[in-house]
Amino acid sequence: MTYTGEERGGAGRDGPLWWERRRGAVLDVGLAAVSAVECAVEGVPFAREAGVPVAVGVLFGVVVGSTLVLRRRWPIAVVLVGIAVAPAAMGFLLGVVGLYTLAACEVPRRITATLASMSLVATFVVMYVRTIGDQGASRSLVIVLSVFVAVALTVPPVLLGLYIGARRRLMESLQERADSLERELSLLADRAEERAEWARTEERTRIAREMHDVVAHRVSLMVVHAAALEAVAAKDPARAAKNAALVGDMGRQALTELREMLGVLRAAESPRPAPAVVPAALAGSFEDGPSLGELEALVGQSRAAGMVVELDVRGAGEGYPAEVEQTAYRVVQEALTNCHKHAPGARVVVRLAHREGEVAMQVENGPCGVDVVQPGLPSGGNGLVGMRERVLGLGGVFVSGPTDAGGFRVSAVLPGGPRPG
Repeated sequence: MTYTGEERGGAGRDGPLWWERRRGAVLDVGLAAVSAVECAVEGVPFAREAGVPVAVGVLFGVVVGSTLVLRRRWPIAVVLVGIAVAPAAMGFLLGVVGLYTLAACEVPRRITATLASMSLVATFVVMYVRTIGDQGASRSLVIVLSVFVAVALTVPPVLLGLYIGARRRLMESLQERADSLERELSLLADRAEERAEWARTEERTRIAREMHDVVAHRVSLMVVHAAALEAVAAKDPARAAKNAALVGDMGRQALTELREMLGVLRAAESPRPAPAVVPAALAGSFEDGPSLGELEALVGQSRAAGMVVELDVRGAGEGYPAEVEQTAYRVVQEALTNCHKHAPGARVVVRLAHREGEVAMQVENGPCGVDVVQPGLPSGGNGLVGMRERVLGLGGVFVSGPTDAGGFRVSAVLPGGPRPG
C-alpha cells in the first residue's frame, strides 16, 4: 500500500477504510463518480466501434472510471488501468489524476518515470492513429498535434505531483524537526530541574555541614570549660573566672559565626534562575571562611580548654585555593572536637605537611586517661561523614580509624590546585 503523504501519521485519523481523513474519502469518491460518468459516456462510441452492446460499453466505462477511488491505496494500479484503456479513448480524468497521485506519493522515482513514459507513448499512439486518417491532415501536423496532446496530458500532472509531494515531505520534515526540538526542550527543562534539585540538595548538605562544624566545635569547648569551671569554682576563683571568660568568648564566637551564616542565607533568598551548568560539587562561599593561617589559634583554643595539643607544621604554604584551606581547617577542627568528646585528657598531635601540589593533615590522639571524667557531649555520628564528604568533594583522600595504641587517627590529603571537574 502506498500513501501520498498527506495521510501519514494517524494521530488524528477519522476517515473510513484506507483514508486517514474523511475529507480525503469524500474527494476521492467524488472524483471517482465524475470519472465513472465520463468513462460511461465515452463507452458508448467504444461499444459501437467494438461491435458490442452499448450497455456493455457503458458498464465497462463505469467500472474503469470507478477505479479512481483507489488512487491513494494503489496509485500504480490506477495509472496502469488508465494506460490500458487509452486505446478505447476513455479515462481522461482517470489518467490525469492517476499520474498526479503517482508523482505525489512515495513510490520510487524510476517507477514514476517508467509509467509516465508509458502513458506518454500510449497517448501519442492513440492520438496519432485516430487523426492520421482525417482528410486534409498532413503527416507532420498529425505528429505535432499528437505530441502536444500527449505532453499536455502527461507532463503537467506529473510535474504538479512532484512539486506537491516534495512540498508535503518538506512540511512533514519541518514538523518532525519541530516535534524533535520540542522534545529536546522538554528534556532540557527536565534536566535543568534535576540539576536545580541536585544543587538545592547539595546546598542543604553544605549548610548542615557548616552548622555542624561551627556549633559542635564551639559548644564542645564551652561544655569543657563549663565542666572545668564547675570543678574549680570553689577552690580557685581566679581560674574559675578565667574559664568563665573563655566560655563567654566561645559563646560570642559561635554566635558571630552563626550570624554570618544566617546572613548569607538571607542574602540568597531572592529568586534567581538556575544555572545552565552546575559545578561538580557545590562548595558555597569559601572566601569568608577560615584558612590554614588560623590553625594556630584553633589549636590554642583546645589548649586553653586543658587539652595537650602538639602542632607540627612542615613545609611552606603555597597559597592554596580558598576551598582547600577551609576544608583543611574544618577537618582539623572537627577532629579536635571529636577528641574533646571521646578522648578527654588524651595527648593530641596535629600534623600539617605542605607538599608539592598537595597539603596533608593528620590529627591523632592517644588513649584517654583512666581517671578522666567524660564530659558527656552528645554525638550524632556526622563528624567523620562530613569530613569525608568535604575531602572527597575536592578530589582528595580521607582515612580514619583506631590506632594500635588505643587512640584514633584522622588523615586527609587535599590537592593544592583547583578542584578537578
